[in-house]
Amino acid sequence: MSVTVLRDESSLADDVLDGLTRPFKELPPKHFYDAAGGELFDRICELPEYYPTRAERAILTERAREIAALTGAAEVVELGSGTAAKSRLLLSALAAAGTLRRYVAVDVTEGMVRATGAALAREYPGLDVHGIVGDFERHLGHVPAPAGARIVAFLGGTIGNFTPGSRRRFLRRLRRLLGPDGALLVGVDLVKDPALIEAAYDDSAGVTAEFNRNILRVVNRELGADFEPERFDHVAFYDREHEWVEMRLRAQERMAVRVRGSASR
Repeated sequence: MSVTVLRDESSLADDVLDGLTRPFKELPPKHFYDAAGGELFDRICELPEYYPTRAERAILTERAREIAALTGAAEVVELGSGTAAKSRLLLSALAAAGTLRRYVAVDVTEGMVRATGAALAREYPGLDVHGIVGDFERHLGHVPAPAGARIVAFLGGTIGNFTPGSRRRFLRRLRRLLGPDGALLVGVDLVKDPALIEAAYDDSAGVTAEFNRNILRVVNRELGADFEPERFDHVAFYDREHEWVEMRLRAQERMAVRVRGSASR
């Protein structure tokens, strides 16, 4: 197993400066995923209200062999790999077909990349595992050249985090990543009862609310800010016009927050 760690110290600071000086303030979802955020998201995936993970797992359980036969892929590149819980179904199908040679994990959480990579190396003897600790919006150029037919897996509905213009640009970059014989496997949700969708992002146990507030803790720790996360309400709703979910943090009162702009280590 090998791991490439890409440090981009300006990314968070630049995103906070840009996002929090806009009239409608926003922060990119990728900054949710420090170690604590990753653990919270894993808990979200097991909640009764959060249907996307179960639905995607069921589809892969049913279709992984078909995907393996159709692509004949020698490797899987997974963006936002996390624990690779669902992609294991695909890896097992490719291994059974005798074509699997390499797995490339791209994720922002170093501990997750290392732990998952080590587990996969044990589970699939002979598998070449390469981890990239970085931002898949910025660091796709560090993905190694294809070792044969490649599947790029972008699961979990993460494509929905992009605005339409950003989504088009990102998909163009993915096309270049695929290589001549590659295939793209994307997880997307379907339009359904808004009440069902909203419950998935505003669960009764409050786990998603803590996940949402965690981005403020990331900014506090990394940029010396003084947000008080408990003074922000979690707000999640389905935007019927754009057909996507909005997750927001609403301050309970007017407040002034200082962001010193450098890591407070």
